[in-house]
Amino acid sequence: MSTYGTIPDSSDTSAVGITKAEFLTRAIKRIKTNLGVKRPWKEMFSIHSLNLPHGFPDTISRTKTNVAYFRMNYAIIVLGVLFLSLIWHPISLIVFIVLMAVWLFLYLLRDEPLVILHYTIDDRVILTVLSVVTTCLLLLTGTTLNILVSVMIGVAVVLIHAIFRKNDDLCLDEDGAEADGFLPASA
Repeated sequence: MSTYGTIPDSSDTSAVGITKAEFLTRAIKRIKTNLGVKRPWKEMFSIHSLNLPHGFPDTISRTKTNVAYFRMNYAIIVLGVLFLSLIWHPISLIVFIVLMAVWLFLYLLRDEPLVILHYTIDDRVILTVLSVVTTCLLLLTGTTLNILVSVMIGVAVVLIHAIFRKNDDLCLDEDGAEADGFLPASA
């Protein structure tokens, strides 16, 4: 008997591999893990970690360290500003929501490295490609000025935070040194 064209239900795990409940449970667990552990929002917004840099070299050093450490936080901030700017543009908002689903599956919810044609793709490459694709597709919707201004505002907010947040309380993770991995000094 052929099952071509049938939609598997939650009891049929052979066609899907896992049940819907297991998939949702894993997705929720990944969201909590990624938003809670990998991106420490309390550390990012600690008022005690803000001060003026001591010169241009300190500014560059802070920016590099903070961008590496808060990479996902900064991506979420820029995407959030972009989302808020598209509320009054429904076509662009629909395109953006579809792209957000792509972001979720390719960047935020992955628990294993992305492998294409036996090559492991670095998270920075994925972040860059998704950013460029998101921007290009949204520019095709006719809201070019709105998108450019909102991305510039998001990048400005990120740069201001990266410059003024001192990184004395961040230390390099020895296991992830090759991947710019950082751990809080208090951990």
